[in-house]
Amino acid sequence: MSDLVPGARLPERVFGPVTMTDIVRYQGASGDLNPMHHDDELARSAGYPAAFSVGMLGAGWLAAYCTDRFGEESVRRFRTRFTQVVYRGDRLIASAEVVRLFEQGEEQRVELAIRLRKDDGALVVDGSAEFALT
Repeated sequence: MSDLVPGARLPERVFGPVTMTDIVRYQGASGDLNPMHHDDELARSAGYPAAFSVGMLGAGWLAAYCTDRFGEESVRRFRTRFTQVVYRGDRLIASAEVVRLFEQGEEQRVELAIRLRKDDGALVVDGSAEFALT
């Protein structure tokens, strides 16, 4: 992992376009069955143009992007903040930048700034994460 230096950007990964199946499968797995995420009529009655994705689905895709690189067992910290609603048809692009390399105890770690954006560049999920390096 010699490419991990402060300022380095990891290769991007595209998720989507988001489908109703993606949303409903996530709802079933998470237990979050809020109908705003699958009932267009209800979402429109609340002022949205359509039902929208569960925020944690985007965070989950961002986590998958990171753990595909570093492994699930290496996660030490993962924080996200949702910044925009995602609708069916949106394509999402995961990216990460190395913030720093450091030691915690006897463990080498990397801290990343992580982001999930729509095709148009709009930020959907912003966050940071730390992973142990093997």
